[in-house]
Amino acid sequence: MGESTRMIDVEKLISYSDDLVEVLKDKRDINNLTQCFQHFNDLRSHCDADSNEVHRLLREYEEKIEACKEKTEQAKLEVADGAEMEYLQKEYQEELEKEPVSSEIIELERQRVSIEERKKNLRKYEQDKLKEQRKLSMYASITNIIPDLEDQSRISGRILLIKYYFPLHLVFCFTLKVVCMLLYKDSP
Repeated sequence: MGESTRMIDVEKLISYSDDLVEVLKDKRDINNLTQCFQHFNDLRSHCDADSNEVHRLLREYEEKIEACKEKTEQAKLEVADGAEMEYLQKEYQEELEKEPVSSEIIELERQRVSIEERKKNLRKYEQDKLKEQRKLSMYASITNIIPDLEDQSRISGRILLIKYYFPLHLVFCFTLKVVCMLLYKDSP
């Protein structure tokens, strides 16, 4: 049975060969076949060129896709997730709230320094005033005259009269102005 199939195949092959020889004997058929073969080769070269171009473009697009994937991964790594973004936003808001507070603290510190300077100047003024009072008291106790320091153009003062009564001493200050004409600032 194997030989009969083989025989049939050989018979078909011989029949096909005979048909082909008959076709090739005709000149017009050979020209048609040559033309078809030439068209086939042209079509094949065009298809190969198109295929190569498509493969090249495909490789370029794959490279671009990989580059985009890498950029996307890098961007995902750089961009914080939602919880971290909320934390950063909250921290930023706290910093914004601290900024006016710190400027207020600076302003209050400046005011505190100014107040301390004023207190220091006031203490110095009070000490100077106390010194002047003591000086005036010393003048009065030695000379029984209180100098008038307000008018610097002339030497003047008030005479103190002290009266003694039984156990108590009473000091009366009369506002008699004693004008000493001995010295003037403008005089030679």
